[in-house]
Amino acid sequence: MPVVNPEKLVKLQHAADGVRNDHGKTSLTDALIATNGIISPKLAGKIRYLDSRPDEQLRGITMESSAISLYFSLLRRSAPQASAEGDNGDSAPEVVQKEYLINLIDSPGHIDFSSEVSTASRLCDGAVVLVDAVEGVCSQTVTVLRQTWIEKLKPLLVVNKMDRLITELRMSPGEAYTHLSKLLEQVNAVMGSFFQGERMEDDLKWRERVEERITAASAKKTDTPMSEGTNGAESGNEEVP
Repeated sequence: MPVVNPEKLVKLQHAADGVRNDHGKTSLTDALIATNGIISPKLAGKIRYLDSRPDEQLRGITMESSAISLYFSLLRRSAPQASAEGDNGDSAPEVVQKEYLINLIDSPGHIDFSSEVSTASRLCDGAVVLVDAVEGVCSQTVTVLRQTWIEKLKPLLVVNKMDRLITELRMSPGEAYTHLSKLLEQVNAVMGSFFQGERMEDDLKWRERVEERITAASAKKTDTPMSEGTNGAESGNEEVP
């Protein structure tokens, strides 16, 4: 993809329907930046383009969130329409180009900088969640998934370092498929636990409200006979002319 000029990016920035805000890891960010011609595809994952601080390059970790706007185009085929000349068949589908602007935030993955992740998530519509194909779901993965659930983001799961299944674990294609299926089940189980916890909390609040209504109704019924008895006693003390 050729380099996109800044004027086009500014124009797309004002089209809210075509803007997506996401945050993800540095290596994947390099690959996305390379699609816009900003860096060479051969340097993607090595140059760490958004790690602009010297200590980030030295230590090889991201400590502060960095943002960049990326251009993305998508070709879509419209549904075929009936020909206006008669019953000679449907006309060929029209190819429509849809342009998007992705405001990508490269947020840290280390647990010590989780505040940067929570801040970035509040600015985004979605989250790119990377999971190592060998290490699987780690504690920081659960933290990031919980943050996406709390902020009601749309998570996009990306499984990286899949070559480690072959070079390190020496898996066959069938074994790799089974391993990746279990990895996907782990992620879905984490998201399912968040839904279950939220549902249980909603049920508990509903029960508390029902108990409060029952208690208030019981107290009201108890107070009513007492007031009637008091009125009766007072009327009995009145002198009959």
